[in-house]
Amino acid sequence: MKIVKAVFCFLAITLLGATVLPSVRADELNKKTVMTFSQPIEIPGQILPAGTYTFKLLDSLSDRHIVQVFTADGTRLITTVLAINNYRLHPTGESVVKFAERSGDNPEALKAWFYPGDNFGQEFVYPKPRAVQLAVAANEPVPAVAVEATDLKETPIVAVTPEQKELPVTEVIETVPPATEETPAPVAEQQTPAPAAETEQLPQTGSPVPLIALLGLASLGIAFTLKRLAS
Repeated sequence: MKIVKAVFCFLAITLLGATVLPSVRADELNKKTVMTFSQPIEIPGQILPAGTYTFKLLDSLSDRHIVQVFTADGTRLITTVLAINNYRLHPTGESVVKFAERSGDNPEALKAWFYPGDNFGQEFVYPKPRAVQLAVAANEPVPAVAVEATDLKETPIVAVTPEQKELPVTEVIETVPPATEETPAPVAEQQTPAPAAETEQLPQTGSPVPLIALLGLASLGIAFTLKRLAS
C-alpha cells in the first residue's frame, strides 16, 4: 500500500507541474516586469506619474516589438508603444532600464528596458517631434515614428539624428548583436551557427503539457496494477 500511495503522490506532483510550468514560460515570453519609479518618467506619448507599473511585450504575429504598459496589478492597460532591439554585451540577473539625456526640467525619458538574463532589450520609439528633441539633447540618433501613426504593426520606423535628419534605423542604430572577439569576421561563418541557435531556443517555447499528460497516464496505469497486486 505504501508503494501505491507513493505513486499517487508522484501523480499529484506531476499534475501540479502541468499548471505551474506554463505560467513561468509565459513570463519569459512576454517579459513581464513590474517596475516602480520614485519620480515621473516619460514614455512615448505621455508622462507616467511616480508609481508602480507592469511592462509586457505584446504577443504580436508581426515582426515588431510592441510594449504594453499596465497599472501595477496588470488589470488596466495604460498605453501601447513601439520599440526596437537594443543589445548589450553583459546581461544581468535583474531588470535594467536606461534613460535618455534629460532636457531642461523635463522628467527623464525612458530609453530602453532589459529583461533579466537577456542580452537584448527594448529601445522605445518616440513620436518624431519628441524624438528630434531627445536626439539633440543626447547628441545621438533616436528611433521615431510619425505622430499620426495608428497601426503599430505597419507604421514605418526611422531614426532621427541630432542634425534633424531622417535615416533608416539600421544605418545609425545597432539593432543586431555587436561584434565581439569571439564572433568570426566573415559573413558566411557568421551565418553558419544561426540554425543551431534557433534549435536551442525551441524547447523554451514548446509546451510541456503533452509530455506531462503521458507521464500522468503511465502513473495511473502503474498505480492500478500495483493496487490489484496488493489486493
